Amino acid sequence: MFRRLPRWTVTVPLALTLAAGLSGCGAGGQAAPAASGGGAATTLTVFAAASLTGTFGELGEVFEAAHPGTEVRFNFGSSATLAQQIVQGAPADVFAAASPATMKTVTDASLAAGPATFARNKLQIAVPADNPAKVDGLADLADPKVKVALCAAQVPCGAAAVKALDAAGLTVTPVTLEQDVKATLTKVSLGEVDAALVYRTDVLASGGKVKGIDFPEADKAINDYPIAALSKAAEPARQFVELVLSQQGKDVLTKAGFEAP
Repeated sequence: MFRRLPRWTVTVPLALTLAAGLSGCGAGGQAAPAASGGGAATTLTVFAAASLTGTFGELGEVFEAAHPGTEVRFNFGSSATLAQQIVQGAPADVFAAASPATMKTVTDASLAAGPATFARNKLQIAVPADNPAKVDGLADLADPKVKVALCAAQVPCGAAAVKALDAAGLTVTPVTLEQDVKATLTKVSLGEVDAALVYRTDVLASGGKVKGIDFPEADKAINDYPIAALSKAAEPARQFVELVLSQQGKDVLTKAGFEAP
């Protein structure tokens, strides 16, 4: 099974411990052999945008099944935050971002090269299932009586929201700015806001807890998702990237509502 890394800073002591006892490992490294004398287990650490939680969780299980002895660990969160963590030295083998701009932070630091776009994502208006504010279009979000949640502008879902609202010529004053799309959607599912701009994939993943409303300006704010193995990562990192880019990876992503690049 895959496990989510709660905070990259927690993994640093572990990484240092592993480095002290092993040589020739990638950023994720290899775990020490079990006390019973079994072979060493490889740990692959993947930093990925929060909107990839479900799909990459599934692909992580596929990868582990195809590579016995390899454990895939995930750190899901805001692409902007993850990129900064990698630049600051967080141990990671693969980075999958929700925008080229956040990937560029890593490639500009010469920590990865040749990222490939593997999916695209589009915004929807998310409202509670009963839609108490009767929102039916983007213009309704400009009504001061409607409580709106947006992602912060520095993260991909927030940057996309700014583009969409600019394209519509609308000014929206959110009651909250969240650090990733999952946190933004949670505000809607808990009924704390009347609407939010999130990815359509997150609306689908909610299992009916929220309702998604399409709007035409979303076509002008589509996000490309790039992925890359970190430069110092070992071969399993490149193999995971290949899985994401494969037809099997595309099928998992399409089923979740992502569009092909």
